[in-house]
Amino acid sequence: MTGPAAAPLTGLRVIDLATLFAGPLCATMLGDYGAEVIKVEHPQKPDPSRGHGPTKDGIGLWWKLLGRNKRTMTLDLSGPGGRDILLRLAADTDVIIENFRPGTLERWGLGWEELRAVNPRLVLARVTGFGQFGPYAHRPGFGTLAEAMSGFAAITGEPDGPPTLPPFGLADSIAAIATAFAVMTALAGRERTGEGQVVDLAIIEPILTVLGPQPLWYDQLGYVQPRTGNRSRNNAPRNTYRTSDGQWVAVSTSAQSVAERVMRLVGRAELIDEPWFGSGTTRADHCEVLDEAVGNWIARHTRDDAISAFEKAEAAIAPIHDIRDVMDDPQYRALGSITEVDDPELGSLRMQNVLFRLSGTPGAIRWAGRPHGADTEEILTGLGLSGPEISALRAERVL
Repeated sequence: MTGPAAAPLTGLRVIDLATLFAGPLCATMLGDYGAEVIKVEHPQKPDPSRGHGPTKDGIGLWWKLLGRNKRTMTLDLSGPGGRDILLRLAADTDVIIENFRPGTLERWGLGWEELRAVNPRLVLARVTGFGQFGPYAHRPGFGTLAEAMSGFAAITGEPDGPPTLPPFGLADSIAAIATAFAVMTALAGRERTGEGQVVDLAIIEPILTVLGPQPLWYDQLGYVQPRTGNRSRNNAPRNTYRTSDGQWVAVSTSAQSVAERVMRLVGRAELIDEPWFGSGTTRADHCEVLDEAVGNWIARHTRDDAISAFEKAEAAIAPIHDIRDVMDDPQYRALGSITEVDDPELGSLRMQNVLFRLSGTPGAIRWAGRPHGADTEEILTGLGLSGPEISALRAERVL
């Protein structure tokens, strides 16, 4: 495993004050590429992700992923003792990530003005459901609400079914990647100006961006995209199809040449000559005919045979995996997308690898999520606090 000295963000210090899930996942991504990440948790109320989802031996497995490459410390920010410690940390920090409701840090005397006063080069990333201003700013905000408000749920599901929410943190994860990009953009700006700045990221916005040109369609055409299930209004055939051995595959024909190859493969080459076959949008108007042609052919073949035939025809197909298939897929194995991490609490763990590969300065997972407050004393000692001072803070329940 490549050591942290080779990672591109080595020397960058990040304080993660955030919870559930966009802010912490952003910090995880920065840590994967060498940043020193300090996870700050309340002494009596650990990060809720430690208790989300399945556990093993009382240890939250989600936290092992979300907390990787982070040192952990406890600190109650709401009192003067915690405030003073955070300001001392901030003085030598590049990035702070937080997701409290707007006004919370200010109420604790830890707003942008106070943080900037101790470190003008600081980047403060504020990740909230609705942003720092506007009529919804003070509402509780979660990714589920962003999936609803952005239009995602409205277009997801079968035409005669209800709007559908994803069974995982989609909006949060998209926001985490966007926040990491925003942080690096702000740091690049700091190289020119010498000054830090505030990143205001609302979780409702990045998912709106990845949904595509819907605002433009509505603005120019009054078009509102409907629910189409697994079909697309932009191309056809595009659906999931069941194979003769009871498995499922997905087919996409975004490119015209691929659509033509699929029709030849399934024995319906005459459809290529139809006047409506010439574009994805007009093919989508005839999705019933195209789905029947592809679906009937795939239903007569096993999954492996169907995939092999599509590959030979240079047409786009993929198996519908569950997580068991993902863990055993040869492409994921070749890429190292799932990697093994040694953990002192649970032994060997398999989890997602770092997000992308860099040829010269790769990222790495140095450790999985650590116990609550495991590095508190080491971090405070590094700030110059003595043993008796740390004990006094513990007695005051600051730590």
